Amino acid sequence: MKKKPFWKYLVFFAVAFGLFLAVVFGFGFVKFTQIQGFIRMAKSGAFQPPPTAVTTDVAKQSEWRPTFESVGTAMAINGVTVSTDLAGIVRQIAFESGNKVHAGDLLIRLDTTQEEAQLHQQEAQRDFAAITLKRDKDLLAKHAIAQSDYDNAEASFRQGQASVDQFTALIARKTLRAPFDGVAGIRQVNLGQYLKEGDPIVALQAFDPIYVNFSLPEQDLSKLAVGQPVVLHADSFEDRSFHGTITALNSMVDQTTRNIQIQATFPNPEWRLRPGMFAKVSVVMSERQTVVAIPATAIHYAPYGNSIFIVSEMKDERGKDYKGVKEQFIKLGQSRGDMIAVVSGLKPGEEVVTSGVFRLKNGARVTINNQIKPGSELAPKPSDS
Repeated sequence: MKKKPFWKYLVFFAVAFGLFLAVVFGFGFVKFTQIQGFIRMAKSGAFQPPPTAVTTDVAKQSEWRPTFESVGTAMAINGVTVSTDLAGIVRQIAFESGNKVHAGDLLIRLDTTQEEAQLHQQEAQRDFAAITLKRDKDLLAKHAIAQSDYDNAEASFRQGQASVDQFTALIARKTLRAPFDGVAGIRQVNLGQYLKEGDPIVALQAFDPIYVNFSLPEQDLSKLAVGQPVVLHADSFEDRSFHGTITALNSMVDQTTRNIQIQATFPNPEWRLRPGMFAKVSVVMSERQTVVAIPATAIHYAPYGNSIFIVSEMKDERGKDYKGVKEQFIKLGQSRGDMIAVVSGLKPGEEVVTSGVFRLKNGARVTINNQIKPGSELAPKPSDS
């Protein structure tokens, strides 16, 4: 069998390589032409990215009452940990944990067997001294005894009465009663337990009404007064607010923090607020201010300044109208629920983007879809409340 000449293999590979180069250069030329076309379209404004879908809201003018915000701690009107100042064995427990008690109600009674026996002894000695004193008084009137004998009899009677009073007080000190109306906490003692002097028995708190202590900067002091309304929100009760009034301003400003301590009082008939609870407090001013309010979701927060995007009719490079956004820097005021006040940079009636602001830039095209909008309530409630 004859072999093919070597030059035929060279021709075959040369033709194949030429076809490969033609395909590569042809594909590159097509892509180059397409890219040049896109560049020309972009320069001429013929090519535009698709518009960004956003939600919008119209800036509204509202009347708000200024508030001062702070955090505070609930405190009982009266609160004490009941303890005994004498040692003894618990013989009676007259309360249940968590129950309401009234001033003077018996809480616990320690064993007083020994003291009662000594009291009876002292009462007998006092009664004998009283009889002796009466007899000596009659004898003194008849000049049958000396004045010194009568004085000794009177002193013996007074000494006996003092001993009776001493043991009566000792028994009373081992009988513990509620010092004020309040709610008993969890008892710390059991029947038959030996208590040492100072051992805690139960925490007693009076919290209807209840105090809430909080602080504000000293520069706000001139705007604060006793009787101003205060609104409280607690994390434990997100679905409701509590209303009270300022009842006291501290007599001095804290030299370290430069804050003034304030005490507000809140009705608490259902015992919802408990001493020690963390609370968010708003002091409501009497005067009203006119503000331009928008949803807080419309704010684009940035280190160099906060801004919003205002929807407006714009023109592209070819003079064609389109709906776009203009970035506007603003100054913010106080917030209420989902809304926030804009102090400057926004006029009532302007349409503001409320969602999707982080995908926008100045002049970007937008399409508005307000079927699902973020919340914009002044006093929002949780969905599960």
